[in-house]
Amino acid sequence: MNMETIISIKPLLAVLVSLLVVPILVLSGKRPNVREACTFLAAGIKFLIVLSMVPVILNGTQIVYTIAEVIPGVAIKLRVDSFGMLFALVSSSLWIVTSAYSIGYMRKLKEHSQTRYFCFFALALSATIGVAFSANLLTLYLFYEMLSFATYPLVTHHQDHEARSSGRKYLLYIVGTSIGFVLPAMLISYSLAGTLDFSSQGFLAGTGSKPLIGLLCFMFLFGFAKAAIMPFHSWLPAAMVAPTPVSALLHAVAVVKVGVFCVARVLTGVFGTDLLFSLNLNVPIIYIASFTIMAGSLIALSQDNLKRLLAFSTIAQLSYIVLGIGLLSPKGMTGGMLHIAMHAFGKITLFFCAGAIFVATGKKNISEMIGIGRRMPVTMAAFFIGSLSIIGMPPCGGFISKWYLVLGTLEAHQLPILFVLLTSSLLNAAYFMPFVYKAFFCRPEDAMFESRVQEAPAFCVVPLVITALISVILLFYPQPFLRLAKMMVQSITGV
Repeated sequence: MNMETIISIKPLLAVLVSLLVVPILVLSGKRPNVREACTFLAAGIKFLIVLSMVPVILNGTQIVYTIAEVIPGVAIKLRVDSFGMLFALVSSSLWIVTSAYSIGYMRKLKEHSQTRYFCFFALALSATIGVAFSANLLTLYLFYEMLSFATYPLVTHHQDHEARSSGRKYLLYIVGTSIGFVLPAMLISYSLAGTLDFSSQGFLAGTGSKPLIGLLCFMFLFGFAKAAIMPFHSWLPAAMVAPTPVSALLHAVAVVKVGVFCVARVLTGVFGTDLLFSLNLNVPIIYIASFTIMAGSLIALSQDNLKRLLAFSTIAQLSYIVLGIGLLSPKGMTGGMLHIAMHAFGKITLFFCAGAIFVATGKKNISEMIGIGRRMPVTMAAFFIGSLSIIGMPPCGGFISKWYLVLGTLEAHQLPILFVLLTSSLLNAAYFMPFVYKAFFCRPEDAMFESRVQEAPAFCVVPLVITALISVILLFYPQPFLRLAKMMVQSITGV
């Protein structure tokens, strides 16, 4: 499906905004108000640039911009299509609310090195937008690696033994797999096809033997370890030593979403749905994703630490996206792409709530939070809404993406996968709802908190209220995310 293309510098500007603000943040380090005002300004400008491109993309036009040609036929190049726009809208909008939340969290806890935190946060968002707007595999890989190194100082922010140990594990998994799997797979792909440019039908069809194409597929699948597909997932719970705003960044705005976005982009833009279907490669992909969904959900059931529970929940939820792409059915792929947005707003709400609870009470474990709904009713109400979105229940947007995934399994005649989706949603409810119940409806003698309301600072509470409300709004008005996902699926499948 050929699309009209226009050349514009806007994609590059969207990438550069948060990169160029870093020197200003460094210089204003001793003036926190100036530093954080600049952060908000950069976040707002980035979001407006991304937003200004939405009408063009919805009109069926792509935006391209070539930064530099590296070797003949391979350039560092940006391209904005409907899928990239969906991801960019999510990440650029959530940077604004996460920045506000970071102010309340970091100031209340008097965290050290706050300037460094905001600088690397900005670098991470620059890399994220770069991934979203990558036109080829080389550009995607470069921004993917940039994100890995930009988020390392955030993961190790506390600089104690546990943080350094987790940071080493983070780099081992994330950088080790990208260099060990993705880099050689990219070189082999170029030698086979003579190009790395993403195509709606992929560029590897008819270029190699079935065993070689299959090997490349799984090198890419596991090489983008940010997607946390088992067994390359254990870096994610380890990274929970980071401050909660970083955890929110990891789980909703940038890192893990970049992982599944890269997997989806490679499966559709490098291999193509026809090649995957003809070689039957989609079947092992959906069963690997299904195993990750079930295992992650079951492990989450046994967690008492709230952030670790959310981490294993994220591992499971990410594979919904991979599963949707692997189904190769129009509705399944639509559901998978849409889940990037729906999960982002639901999960970031939950992490914001976990951080607000820690700021207000110093508690990290669920067993220590009985009756906390009496003290923090707004926070726990938002947690309830975020939980419903992750479970996939009305009145939250997560219902729509899971609805499309269920329809996609029927469309692909994959009834065992339907069982996986329904069972995993029950498991989601099993680890979220008891906590919500005990927070609000415990017996008075069991409550660990008095009924006096004492929420976290407004900079912590307002962002989680906003993201919770958006999660609800997305059920009734899922646009433009739903339309962007459908446009991308139509360009891939022609249906």
